[in-house]
Amino acid sequence: MSEEPNGAAYRIEDLAHRSGATVRTIRAYQDRGLLPRPERRGRANVYADAHLARLRQIADLLDRGYTLASIKELLEAWDAGRGLGGILGLVAEVDGPWTDEEAARISRAELVERFGGRADDAAVAEAVGLGVLVPVPGDEDTFLVPSPQELSAAVELYDAGVPLSAIARHLRELRVQVEHIASRFLEFTTEHVFARYLEERRPPSDAEAAEAASLVRRLRPLAQQTVDAELARAMRHFATRHLSRQLAAGPVPVEPESARPVKVAAGTMRAVERLVGAEHVSEFVTAATERELQARTLDRLAAKRPHGTIVDEVP
Repeated sequence: MSEEPNGAAYRIEDLAHRSGATVRTIRAYQDRGLLPRPERRGRANVYADAHLARLRQIADLLDRGYTLASIKELLEAWDAGRGLGGILGLVAEVDGPWTDEEAARISRAELVERFGGRADDAAVAEAVGLGVLVPVPGDEDTFLVPSPQELSAAVELYDAGVPLSAIARHLRELRVQVEHIASRFLEFTTEHVFARYLEERRPPSDAEAAEAASLVRRLRPLAQQTVDAELARAMRHFATRHLSRQLAAGPVPVEPESARPVKVAAGTMRAVERLVGAEHVSEFVTAATERELQARTLDRLAAKRPHGTIVDEVP
């Protein structure tokens, strides 16, 4: 293309070559409102240096980890004549990692080894669909693991006898609940913390964006800390109750020669064995049963207390 008085003019192929983007990507950016439409000259679409600069901005922000939706908001702020310093900091906090866990890589062979040594392509495909595994472009035998802890939990469950299909089903159910918790936490903090930034229907100033970014940084760990504490409380409550129900199936075999055998689910016994070791299973079951009987005795005695009696709390 020839040089124009107001700068260079490019065909879409030339723009793609200079920017490093593909023609298809450029058109997709236009459709999403990330890139201004070209000027129409006769039968040709003509792009200018401003388009090239915008494509380079987008590429830079993508390299820094921003999503296309966030980039669109940033560029709209830029077009509105405001600086991007504070907003970039805010978007960096929101779009940044919400965990200290670092992603890892795993080969298909390592994956097979960790799950019993038997290849299961259907299970791998399901894990990819869930995002537990992410294929590495150009290497079909290597996967990125966004959360090694999540993969390790799956390995432990599989070793305990849980089928892979059941693990995947449980993860889907768990995500529904976790996403609900995340949504409620965001609604809660938006209403009580960030409402003042949203009262005026205008983009925040650099100072306001920087202050909001600082708040996000401070509040980031609160959601996980709260969920961890509540999960620990709930697991303690329900695990104890579940074990009590299982043990209620029969008496504890203190004297195996004369006592009736206790009907305890195989899964429960495996869980107890993994918790205390095979050599301590009998001792653990006995102690748990005695604890349950004592609790029931205390509950029965407390229920007989006359109404209106004040009982001092035991420290």
